[in-house]
Amino acid sequence: MAEKEPVKSRPKLLSGGNPQIAKGDGDAPVQEYLAAMPGWKREVGRRLDELIVCTVPDVNKAVRWNSPFYGLEGNGWFLSFHCFTKYIKVSFFRGASLDPLPPGESKSGDTRYVDIYENDDFDQVRWASWIKQASDQRGWTP
Repeated sequence: MAEKEPVKSRPKLLSGGNPQIAKGDGDAPVQEYLAAMPGWKREVGRRLDELIVCTVPDVNKAVRWNSPFYGLEGNGWFLSFHCFTKYIKVSFFRGASLDPLPPGESKSGDTRYVDIYENDDFDQVRWASWIKQASDQRGWTP
């Protein structure tokens, strides 16, 4: 009789619907996070991930603090995002120097945010520009 493989349970969704994913490096934990994003957010998360990889082919990925992080070896993290109840918050850690300036302000002088809501238009050209500009700068290191 063949032994059954254990059924993997879906990650727990924290308040606001953010997936609880264990800290990990590489693409696998990020893909686990993306797969666990609820509803419409999953497709937006996948589009962001795909655009980041296309724009910055040598990008490093990790999950930290229940959020996917993107950076370059030896240069720190340039972008992360996090699910909230009604939107996804994208963080550009050196966003204050991006052109055009992302709209969301932060208590940190360098960080800027973009909140993505369900029916927002996704300007791929603008996003690619922000991602490229962000990846060209020294990133954030915890």
